This record gives sequence, structure tokens and C-alpha cells, in this order.
Amino acid sequence: MARNPARARASSTYDEVAHASAAVVIGRYSTSFGWATRLLQQPVRTHVCSVYAFVRVADELVDDESQPWDTDQRRRLLDGLQQETHRALACGASANLVVHAFARTALEHGIGADLVDPFFAAMRADLSVRQHDTETLNRYVYGSAEVVGLMCLRVFVSGDDRRYEDLAPGARRLGAAFQKVNFLRDLHSDHELLGRSYLPGVDRGTFTDRQRDELLDDIDDDLRAAARAIEQLPPSSRRAVRAAHALFEALSLRLRATPAQQIARERVRVPDLAKVRIIARSALVAR
Repeated sequence: MARNPARARASSTYDEVAHASAAVVIGRYSTSFGWATRLLQQPVRTHVCSVYAFVRVADELVDDESQPWDTDQRRRLLDGLQQETHRALACGASANLVVHAFARTALEHGIGADLVDPFFAAMRADLSVRQHDTETLNRYVYGSAEVVGLMCLRVFVSGDDRRYEDLAPGARRLGAAFQKVNFLRDLHSDHELLGRSYLPGVDRGTFTDRQRDELLDDIDDDLRAAARAIEQLPPSSRRAVRAAHALFEALSLRLRATPAQQIARERVRVPDLAKVRIIARSALVAR
């Protein structure tokens, strides 16, 4: 979907406040991502933050266990957010500041319902699917992660449809790798707090090192494929995406060094100091 130049107008105070609200969402919910986005050049950084804030709000409607909402309430909230997003994509404005920021970014860069709707379908699946099989998992990974990578790629290439088509497979592989890493490191919390099992054939009680390595082999294949595409990104985004890739690569290595039964009991993470070093190295690498 090509960008819509007619929608690309001068920014208003309302637009700026909307984008600032998106940055607040990112700052409160995602420390590592917030650090990586600092390597993005403007205006790419603002637009990518607006994409991630939008998807994070939807994710919190589904997953925030501190809220008193039952499943029906969460479904209604999610449906309302999707409906409001469609309205904003049609008219270019929303009373919801995060949706407004996303819509301005989407209309300028050609992000349409072909990417938005699969994302909402994946979020809706989290309200009903407790145990995934291979087919439902592939569909979920596409909607929850790969399309987000494609949304960001739309921003990175800024209307260059040929470059978008060339790099889309790599963007999908990177999004898939990120999501699969999260499935593995959140094996305990997804089951205990959310009652979900994303990985087919994996039982926490009998999870083995061999299963861990098979999952990580698949993730590392995705990361290698994505790395080749990253080097073809424009300079305005390359270092930041390289940093995000390096953070998840470090997490993959840490997971591989952790006994499977420990992964099944507790969340594995990269220490903040190690994250800072990874971000710093990425910042120093030539564009």
C-alpha cells in the first residue's frame, strides 16, 4: 500500500501532543525498546514510537492482569479500539491520542487495514485460545509480530515500495524471532498468570534442553535471515534495528545457556548493564 501524500500535512499542536503521548507509553512500558529507538533519526523515531505505542495499548487491553476487566469487557475494549482505528484511518483524526498518532503515521507511510486487521485478530485470539497448535501459532505470530515489523518497515522506507517488497521477508523474520524469544522466556508467566501455552508440544513440567535447543535453532535461523536485511535498511533506521536485533540475540544466547527446567520456572532476562553495552556498541558502529 503506497503512502498517501494527500494525508501528509503540516503537523499541528494536537498532532505533536498525540505523538508525545505515544512516547510516554513507550517510556513506561518498554525500557529496552525505548533505548533502541534513541538510535533512530527523526522523524522516523517519532513514527516508530507511534506504531509501538498503538500495539502496546492493544496488548495491555488483553493482558493487563491488574485490571478488573473480564474477558467480555476486554473483547469490547479491543473491538472499540479497532473500530476507532478504522475511523481514524478513514478521516485522519481521532479523539484517542495514541490512535491519532498512529493514524497520522499510518496515512503518511501507507500502513493500512491489511496490516492492522491481522494484528487485532491475533490480539483477539489471546482472549480465546489457550493452547496453540502449529497452524494457530503461525497465524498468531504473523498477526502479533510480523505485521508490526512490516508497519515499521513502511516507516523505514518512507514510500519506497520496491525496497519495502525486497525487505519485507526480513522484517517478518525479525518480528517472528522477537515473538518466539518472548514465548520461550515467558514460558512460566504465560502459563501461570495468563493461562496460555503458545509452544505446541511443550509441557513446562517435562521441558527438556533438547526442546529448548530446537526452539532456539529456529529463532537463530530467523535472526540470521533478518540480519542480512538489516544491512539494507536506510541509515535513518539501520543502527536502531541492529541494536534491537543484538538485544534479542543476546537473550537467545542467555536462554541457550540456561537449563530448560529453569526457563520453565522463571523469566530469563539480559541485565540492564549488558543492554547498555549492546546499545552503546550499536551506536558506535558506522551506519
